[in-house]
Amino acid sequence: MTTIEHIEHAFPPGVPPIGAPLPGFIGRALRAGWSDFMAAPAFGLIAGVGAVLAGWALAGITVWAGNTFWLILAVFGFPLIAPLCALGTYEVSRRIGAGESVKLGDVAARLWAERLRQLPWLSMMIVVALLFWFFLGHMIFALFLGLRPMVNITSSYDVFLTGNGLMMLGLGSVVGAVFAMVLYAFCVLGLPLLLAREVDYMTAILTSAGHVRKYPVQMLSWAVVIVVLLFLAILPGLLGLLIVLPLLGHASWHIYAQMADGAR
Repeated sequence: MTTIEHIEHAFPPGVPPIGAPLPGFIGRALRAGWSDFMAAPAFGLIAGVGAVLAGWALAGITVWAGNTFWLILAVFGFPLIAPLCALGTYEVSRRIGAGESVKLGDVAARLWAERLRQLPWLSMMIVVALLFWFFLGHMIFALFLGLRPMVNITSSYDVFLTGNGLMMLGLGSVVGAVFAMVLYAFCVLGLPLLLAREVDYMTAILTSAGHVRKYPVQMLSWAVVIVVLLFLAILPGLLGLLIVLPLLGHASWHIYAQMADGAR
C-alpha cells in the first residue's frame, strides 16, 4: 500500500459533528497545548527556530535594502501564515491524542504525504493572501506617504504622527484586520479538519467559517489570544516565538478537538 493510500484509509471521510465551544475552552486548549509541547518539545522548537531565523533574515534584508517599511508589513502579516509555520505541532497533538507514534520520521512522513491531499490548496490560499497583503500595504503607504522624503522609517518615526501618517495607519489596520479575520475564519477549524479527516479544502473552509459566524464571541476570543501572544512574542527580537508559536500550534489543535466529535 502506498503512503497516500495508507493515509486515505487512515482517516474517516466527511466532516464530523462539530459543537459549540464550551466555557473555558481556551484555557483548556492552552493547558493541553503546553502539555503536548512538553511531551515532544523538539517539534515545536524546530518550528519556533525556523520562524525566528526567517524573521531575522527578513529584517536583515529590509534594513540592508533601505526598505524597512516592508518589515512592518511582514510583522503585521505574520499572523496570517503562523498556522502554516506551526502545522507540525497540529500533527503531533493529533498523534498524542490518538496514541500514535510521535517519532520525527513518522511525523515528517505524514506531513510530506499531505502534498498529495487537500492541505496544499488551503496553504496556497494563505500564501497568496499574504502576498496580496504586501501589495495592498505598499499601495496604502504610497497613497499617503509616497511623496514624503523618507527612506528609512527607523529614523523617521515622526512621519506617522502627521495627518497622512495617521490615516495610513488607520486604513492599513482596517485592511490588515479584514485579511486576518478572513484567513482566521478559514483556518481555525479548516487546517486541523484537513489533517484529521478526508474532506476537500472548500468543505473545510466553509465548515470553519460557518462555525466562526455561528459562535462569533467565542471564536473571536481565541483570535484575540493568538494576536496578543504573537505580538508579545515578536517584541523581544522575535525570540518569544520559540515558545509561543508551538504553544499556539498545539493549542489550536485542541480548540478543534474540543469541538469536533471523534477528532481524536
